[in-house]
Amino acid sequence: MKINHLNLTVTDVLAARKFLETYFGLRCEGSRGDSFTVLFDNDGLVLTLMKGHDVHYPKTFHIGFIQANEDEVNRINHQLKEDGFDVKPPVHAHGYTFYVQAPGGFTVEVLC
Repeated sequence: MKINHLNLTVTDVLAARKFLETYFGLRCEGSRGDSFTVLFDNDGLVLTLMKGHDVHYPKTFHIGFIQANEDEVNRINHQLKEDGFDVKPPVHAHGYTFYVQAPGGFTVEVLC
């Protein structure tokens, strides 16, 4: 059994959706304006985004996108940096990893 559905409350549904589509290949399968959207990946994940006004996740909360290799982690890191996101270079920790603050108020880890 695996987790295949997650709902995130975000401050900006449209910006979070665009971020997840652009950098992680999720695709929108439905939405209700700027208040709700449903995203899918190619492995059965259903990620819903709901608009919230005062979103505060715990400091250590994050979602992760595992990549096939270090080259993919580096590619995403470089793309985010070029697009103006404040990202540090990946490091070897519990994997080859880095974190980025996503639009909407949540953290994303990219790792392999």
